[in-house]
Amino acid sequence: MEDNKSYFGEIGHGIKTLATGMKVTLKEYCKDYWTNKCTEQYPENRKTTLHVSKRHRGRLVFKRNEDGAYKCTACTLCEKACPNGTIKITAHMEEDPETGKKKKVLDDYQYDLGDCMFCQLCTNACNFDAIQFTNDFENATFSRDSLVLHLNKEVYEGGSLPNILEGGAEWQVGKFNTKKK
Repeated sequence: MEDNKSYFGEIGHGIKTLATGMKVTLKEYCKDYWTNKCTEQYPENRKTTLHVSKRHRGRLVFKRNEDGAYKCTACTLCEKACPNGTIKITAHMEEDPETGKKKKVLDDYQYDLGDCMFCQLCTNACNFDAIQFTNDFENATFSRDSLVLHLNKEVYEGGSLPNILEGGAEWQVGKFNTKKK
């Protein structure tokens, strides 16, 4: 115990711990070097083997009726529920010609996908079931400006993957989208 507190004892202890660390590093390196590697073939095989959970929150879209009209009434409950101001709604009051009553009409529903936390507070606050999160995850762009979406002006037809709204490819236990090199 005395020699560990001396100068040479501390040098010996340092060399011992260095050797232990190098042993672990070499063991991991050799294991990775000699085993077969597998590579995810993401861009090529994503249409046939990629599974996305139905509960995944990828982007916000308007729900539409059978005639294609959106259900949003511009009540701004989702805008108020959003914790970081991702949703901005502009609307104006308009008189209904049939009943003569005034009602709100949606001008613009702006949603910033780049700032969204995907917390789903907006969809929980919506009393009219007008918005939902889809499981579309391919939203990468080179410009943050293209992540600002106007939901009332676009009709979401689904993502770049076939049947993405149903979860993509069927999920199978133990089968991965990999290729051995």
